[in-house]
Amino acid sequence: MTPILIPWLELALCAGLIGLAGPLLVRYGDVIARLTGLTRSWIGLVLLATATSLPELFTGISSVAVAAVPNIAVGDALGSCVFNLAMIVLLDEMSRDEPMYRRIDQGHILTAGFGIVLIGAVGAMILLSRDGLNVQILHISIYTPLIVVLYFVAMRAAFTYERRAVAPPPKIERDDVSLRRAVWCYTAAAMVVVAAGTWLPFIGSDIAAIMGWRTTFVGTLLIAAATSIPELVVTISALRLKAADMAIANLLGSNLFDMLVLAVDDVAYIKGPLLSSVSPAHAITAFAAVIMSGIFIVAMLYKPETRIRGTIGWVSLGILMVYFFSAYAVYLMGS
Repeated sequence: MTPILIPWLELALCAGLIGLAGPLLVRYGDVIARLTGLTRSWIGLVLLATATSLPELFTGISSVAVAAVPNIAVGDALGSCVFNLAMIVLLDEMSRDEPMYRRIDQGHILTAGFGIVLIGAVGAMILLSRDGLNVQILHISIYTPLIVVLYFVAMRAAFTYERRAVAPPPKIERDDVSLRRAVWCYTAAAMVVVAAGTWLPFIGSDIAAIMGWRTTFVGTLLIAAATSIPELVVTISALRLKAADMAIANLLGSNLFDMLVLAVDDVAYIKGPLLSSVSPAHAITAFAAVIMSGIFIVAMLYKPETRIRGTIGWVSLGILMVYFFSAYAVYLMGS
């Protein structure tokens, strides 16, 4: 076998494992939520988003603590954000009967707004850290507690908004699976995701070396796409079940969790503050995610009806253009 093919086959294997374990996480996470009395909208924003973001969490920890490739860790988290937002275009294309932005709940504006705050803050922190405007406690940046606080403020605000919203009582379903079995199955699927996620940064480093690509680009594009496979599978499945709100909540909630992942990565990276050790090109990805989130909010308020030859709307086309432009910019400027 040609040596150049080996890391690509390993990447395909990791992606396949994550793709198989991701739906199981969702299935048993949904069972756990029903048996414990959580609402389905809360499932999408918190439990589902956390479950599908486990690859980013363990890929990031492995990247900084074992493989020593911080660019892949940061590129994976921020790249997953723009990849998740690009999936909105897929949802729009699949919503042929009615434009997607006219079918989903206005409450997603709150989550998207907090996403702008968190992701924009991380982008600014990357630039400030590179210019020496950074204070650290031991090896941890002073900005890291700010990310954690903002994340939990966002979760609290979303919870409060949901309690205020008028909604029908959740449908109680009986499950053949017990809570104990659901927890065990959920844990087993999570372990598969952990194993694959831990392997990914090493594969990304090998691909960067063999292909002569920058680790920033590999982390932002390849690794981010691989670790976002659970979100992709869940998104398509939710839309087919006519649960577009759950799909959108999963994508936007995953973006918030990915910013929390960066805080965890900073703690695990003992060589110094994480954001001051990576390429400033990651700020491009962060600000691209901010722009894409802003376009989404505009679409939620304006609710456009025009579609390009019955496929996607102009709003989705704008989101897609920002995604490709940011990927090309990172390829040119990354390290």
